Amino acid sequence: MSNIFLIGANHKTAPVELREKLSFTQEETLGALEYLKNAPQIKEGLVFSTCNRMEIVYIPEKGDQIEAMIQFISDHKKIEIPEFRSALYIHEGDDAIRHMFQVSSSLDSMMVGEPQILGQIKKAYKTAVAQGASGVLLNRMMHKSFSVAKRVRKETGIGDNAVSISYAAIELANKIFGDLSSKRVMLLGAGEMAELAVEHLISHNVNKIVVANRTFKNALALAQKFNGQAVQFEERESVLKDVDIIISSTGAEEYVLTKDQVKRAMKKRQHRTLFFIDIAVPRDIDPKINKVSNAYVYDIDDLKGIVETNIHQRGQETIKAERFVEEAVLTFRKWMDSLSIVPTIKAINDKMTAIVELEFNKTMSSLGHLSQVDRDAVRRMTQAIATRAIHDPIRFLRNTGDHRDDSMYLNVTRQLFDLDIPEKD
Repeated sequence: MSNIFLIGANHKTAPVELREKLSFTQEETLGALEYLKNAPQIKEGLVFSTCNRMEIVYIPEKGDQIEAMIQFISDHKKIEIPEFRSALYIHEGDDAIRHMFQVSSSLDSMMVGEPQILGQIKKAYKTAVAQGASGVLLNRMMHKSFSVAKRVRKETGIGDNAVSISYAAIELANKIFGDLSSKRVMLLGAGEMAELAVEHLISHNVNKIVVANRTFKNALALAQKFNGQAVQFEERESVLKDVDIIISSTGAEEYVLTKDQVKRAMKKRQHRTLFFIDIAVPRDIDPKINKVSNAYVYDIDDLKGIVETNIHQRGQETIKAERFVEEAVLTFRKWMDSLSIVPTIKAINDKMTAIVELEFNKTMSSLGHLSQVDRDAVRRMTQAIATRAIHDPIRFLRNTGDHRDDSMYLNVTRQLFDLDIPEKD
């Protein structure tokens, strides 16, 4: 039976400089899928690449093809094998399946429970299907991964509580305003914390983002990445009249917004609520701004309390989520094991025997005048009809060919004879 392999590198095994080198662009992903589709030694394949991970899932024709896949990564990304080999993890069989389910459920993310990963995986899978690289086994595995991710999200609180400062900041803003989709946000600073904040804002459907940074080029790069607007750092006070939330993460040694600046801005905005989230150390926002009517300042210490409480709560939810993953691995393994010839033939025979027995008993119940000899003759006839009916399908299944995808035929057979127990999401 075919086996599933997964080769990858992520935030746990590779620094950002190496992850950047291993990352596949959309165009490179299409090229990789074309290779996997046409490579004679590979049956099925899928490529998944984000800023935090690069993973290739594949089913080899024979052997494990691990060295061939590592060489493929080297050739495709033009990076020498010794430069990245130690950062790779390699999973096989149930370990590969389990890893994929954990990734989809955001149990393997830098920030456990973050919601973006499932959408990214669905996009990668859709691309593999469109390119014809994914087949029966990976299709089933990916749909199962979506199912377990949905269950984890629905039946645990793993995504409820923020466990990063940037995420906590956005969750706090969401609680105060109720709905962020109509709010305008200004970011002061264009570093990693600001970028994480933007990603969380977008997940809350915020589409009005202004970026101000001392180096305008960096502000422009971040703004363009998320379809926002860049302004000069000196314009920050004038922009206050048009925004609702300010998230600041600069490296300044003094306050970048003072109480007097905010007081002037509040007059222009007719004292509509203004919410400041200061995630900089040292602080960017003058805490005296809290004394201005309808202006609220939260600094990193306020957010840390939220994060520490939530980390503990999320740890408890993770244990439950891992149980769901294990259940899904066992279910998928049972399905994979059924895709071998002997269990499938036995299941067909058992089903036909049960049908014959049921119909024979129903018919005989109204034919009480028949002798035992006649009853036995009718039973033999019905059994013979059933045996002949399934003879050709079973002979076809047994006649495996070197170039035939048995998993596909076995899967279709089990569906035609309704041999699979429907899975619950």
